[in-house]
Amino acid sequence: MKAYELLYFVAPAIDEESRTAVATRIQNAIAEGEGVVDEVEEWGKRKLAFEANGLTEGDYTLVNFHADPANIAELNRVLRITDAVERHMIVCRTDRD
Repeated sequence: MKAYELLYFVAPAIDEESRTAVATRIQNAIAEGEGVVDEVEEWGKRKLAFEANGLTEGDYTLVNFHADPANIAELNRVLRITDAVERHMIVCRTDRD
């Protein structure tokens, strides 16, 4: 398994229950692909460098995990169809393998 880092943000107006549901869905998608979540960091609200989907702020979360490279496409699909996730980025961390 390789080490990955996922950074995503949701709209800051979303309630805590919806944020928790998004985090749970992401962790379940990683676990279904037999991946392991190492660490989840809630970064909180931050100003965006440019306006995205009419938003100037986002509520960021960083997820460090290990997964099989074949399952990253499925995780990416889940993130794209999750309405609450405004933007996301998955990066392979070769320094943590």
